[in-house]
Amino acid sequence: MGGRGVHGAATEADIARVFRHEYGRAVAVLTRTFGSIDIAEDAVQDAFAAAVQLWPERGVPPSPAGWIITTARHRAIDRLRREASREDKHAQAALLAAARSGNGPAPAAEEQFLADQAGVEDVDDDVLRLMFTCCHPALARSAQVALTLRLLGGLTTPEIARAFLVPEATMAQRLVRAKAKIRDAKVPYRVPQGAELPERLQSVLAVVYLIFNEGYTAGPADSPARAELCAEAVRLGRLLASLMPDEPEATGLLALMLLIESRRAARFAPDGGLVLLSVQDRARWDGALATEGQELVRRCLRRNRPGPYQLQAAINAVHSDAAAAGDTDWAQILQLYDQLLAVAPGPVVALNRAVALAELHGPAAALDAVEGLGLDNYYLFHAVRADFLVRLERFPEAAEGYRRALALAGSAAECRFLEGKLRGAASGGAGDGEPNNPG
Repeated sequence: MGGRGVHGAATEADIARVFRHEYGRAVAVLTRTFGSIDIAEDAVQDAFAAAVQLWPERGVPPSPAGWIITTARHRAIDRLRREASREDKHAQAALLAAARSGNGPAPAAEEQFLADQAGVEDVDDDVLRLMFTCCHPALARSAQVALTLRLLGGLTTPEIARAFLVPEATMAQRLVRAKAKIRDAKVPYRVPQGAELPERLQSVLAVVYLIFNEGYTAGPADSPARAELCAEAVRLGRLLASLMPDEPEATGLLALMLLIESRRAARFAPDGGLVLLSVQDRARWDGALATEGQELVRRCLRRNRPGPYQLQAAINAVHSDAAAAGDTDWAQILQLYDQLLAVAPGPVVALNRAVALAELHGPAAALDAVEGLGLDNYYLFHAVRADFLVRLERFPEAAEGYRRALALAGSAAECRFLEGKLRGAASGGAGDGEPNNPG
């Protein structure tokens, strides 16, 4: 473990790093051991509380994950024994589950952890089981997202509440209800197999991407808690892609997030407004993230099992390939959107396709393509349509479109961007930048 404090003492940053990277693994292992998410969470939190007390003086152990899981298991067993002695049937059942799984009191030496757990692959299996449990279709999507961030990301309830702009009490109730539903419905703690896997995997991927998008739509002036969601989604995406290397859609989602994230530094103006992809300073893009995303896209193409995330990643890879906006291969992007419409038809895909259509065949053809999409409650529909109207010099109609988009926008960054476009349309086309999608 790198990053020790002075003379081997652990700093707060050291412990925070271990917490972020090992919390989910520890909860996953303890959930399998005791058959209860609540018992696992309490035990792991107790173990990290002990780490905060001991590591600043002793330093981070050689195997921090092993130390946390071993300590958590001891704490859970001690607590359950006390409660079982008071005829607590739940505690007795959890102790029995631990005994049946062969995971009774663990050796104190943290170096024994991996051997005790029968290897890293078993721990990875536990993490996958927990991911699929968090994203079980019996739970509402909002509950799936909250549980994933709580159990696998280690985010606190207040942090998740701030990220999704809801009261802390609301988020706490959401988490309690979700865990109760898993317990009462006896949701199986396993990775789906066979024909069940594709649909369930899509749910997991959708949750990770929703977390990413929630953070990515936040501008610099918005809550920092939301901005941190991108990093957590990428971390979860890396974890999922590594645990399921034979699932190209998992790789495709990771590639998509990396390619989008590579543009973050150029995406916002000094006032916090969005900067269009077409006018971003490409020198500010993160070349390492873009290169990694492009390599993952090539890996997906070699598999020749296209899916929605892979195709969206390929579209973003084409944008990243262009040294300047004028070099963009719009013909290839349009072809990829045609493929995306074939495998995942929907009005939002058709709207994005129309942007490429406008570049190749002009705004009139694109305007015809977006009519009747049924996206009146989607701010980007009105913004994109207004861009086409500006290019056709139909400025009063464009201004009305930007007003409707502004009324539906969800973040301060989006509002600043649209206010600039509205001023341009209202003044007869002297707008802020070229028409295009925000990057």
